[in-house]
Parts: sequence; structure tokens; C-alpha cells
Amino acid sequence: MKEIVILRLGHRINRDQRMTTHVALTARALGADGMLLTSSDKSVEQKISDVTKRWGGGFYVRSDVTWRTEIKKWKEDGGKVCHLTMYGINLEEEVDAIRDTENLMVIVGAEKVPAEIFTMADWNISITNQPHSEVAALAIFMDHLQKGEELKKEFKGGMLQIVARRVGKEVKGIKNLKSL
Repeated sequence: MKEIVILRLGHRINRDQRMTTHVALTARALGADGMLLTSSDKSVEQKISDVTKRWGGGFYVRSDVTWRTEIKKWKEDGGKVCHLTMYGINLEEEVDAIRDTENLMVIVGAEKVPAEIFTMADWNISITNQPHSEVAALAIFMDHLQKGEELKKEFKGGMLQIVARRVGKEVKGIKNLKSL
């Protein structure tokens, strides 16, 4: 797959900031290239930019986008759209077809999803047909989509790197990060 972008629909600044940040962190850690946010929230952009500077990779967040425009543009450029929803069909039934897509936009809702999304999406996919967390759904989706290969991804250009240890913690990199 060439590019994976997450489109976060809705974001109530006072209520959803932490959850949206977790969607972005999960997307970044599990192989997405960026996230588009339909609300204007520069603090989420800044937080994720800071994480990317510290830990590496090229993940981006762009806020204040119009979802309809972004979806149409994505599809005009030949990309496909997958909407994660508990009302969709089971991931296992379509994951192979989704995997064959070169450029994929994954839609993750926050507030009530407009009905039009269900018709604009190439796939409406459920992880489970029960209420659940959009962060969990995204994580499971990204893992199944990439067959676990995202767990081997190296994040280049970062200032910090975790050294895996059976016991204890070790982080290589700059000692004082307060200057960031």
C-alpha cells in the first residue's frame, strides 16, 4: 500500500481532544501517513507534530478540512475510502480487497456520522457489530490490513528511540527534551 490517511469526522474540542489525539497516535504508530481532522484544533496538530519530531517518521495532521471535499478529491485521484463503523460488514469479508488498494482513506467518526458517508465510502467495515472504541477499531483494522507488518516499521529521523528490554526501560536519545 502506498499511502494510508485517516479522516477524523467531528471533533468537539472540549470533549474529544484526548480521543482524537489517541486516534492520531494509534494511526501513526500503526503505519498511517497522516490524519485529516474536520474541526479546527491546532493543539492536536501541535501535539502530534511534537511526537513525530521526538520519535521520528513523517506523520502529519491537517485540521479544519471539509470531509466531503477531501473524500471527493481522494477518490478523483484514484484512492479508495473505507469507513469504520459498527454498522458495516465484517472486516474479514473484505480485508483482502481493501489490501489491494494503493491509496486508502480510513474514515473514523467522533460524533454522529452523516448518512452520505455510508454511500461515499467504498467499504463500510465493522470490527464488531457492537458499540466499541474508535481507537480500538482503528488499531485492529490497521493490524489486519497490514498483516502485522506495521509492527516492524522503523521511524527514522526521531530524537528518541526505545530499546526493547524484557525488564526495565531504556530510551536512547537526547537527555533534555524541555527545549522542544
